[in-house]
Amino acid sequence: MKPHDFWQELHAPDTFDPMEERADFHVAELPDARQLCLPIRMLSDGEHALASLIVNQASFTVLEALAEALAERIATYDVDVVAGLPTLGLTLAAAVARALGHARYVPLGTSRKFWYRDELSVALSSITTPNQEKRLYIDPRMLPLLQGKRVALIDDVISSGASIVSGLALLASCNIEPVVIGAAMLQSDRWRDRVDLSGKRWSERIVGVFSTPILEQGENGCWRRPA
Repeated sequence: MKPHDFWQELHAPDTFDPMEERADFHVAELPDARQLCLPIRMLSDGEHALASLIVNQASFTVLEALAEALAERIATYDVDVVAGLPTLGLTLAAAVARALGHARYVPLGTSRKFWYRDELSVALSSITTPNQEKRLYIDPRMLPLLQGKRVALIDDVISSGASIVSGLALLASCNIEPVVIGAAMLQSDRWRDRVDLSGKRWSERIVGVFSTPILEQGENGCWRRPA
């Protein structure tokens, strides 16, 4: 597949064998068994790789399908309001809120407006931008939309868990505790220990549309699921 062809099309069930070793893409399956081809990104050790998803580069069809599937999974939590994590989580969070029938959502941000307050911010790190120092902010004017409400915290992908931990810390500073945490893709299971490090079992509140493993290097430049 060409680089710009990824995330543009949902394929019919059983179009691809998800267990087949491949050099360039990994096959993920949505809850309705439709398939999505994800590019493979090799990790720094040269022996492992991960499937990648960038939702703001996806077609509207794919984005809407992911949002609808995630909305269906979090609907049972009786969510009042959706909060989105920057940057790519905002694209998905807005679509999930629409799929739930909400009129709006609450975007968290990394750009400090002059009316923001430093105490309503936390340090933010991301696996995709590890060398960029950022802070995560909440607009003070948005607090009434979240406080005392059943909140869903949404990100596009949960990988290391760092972004989710920052989001949870920011909401906790405002006495807000999400009832559910959602993502389009749960990238391996390595995020579990990090999100539970505080002693609260946040991992039990996390739901995703699909999960992808850490891939191992096979033969002839192909990647395979772990045995």
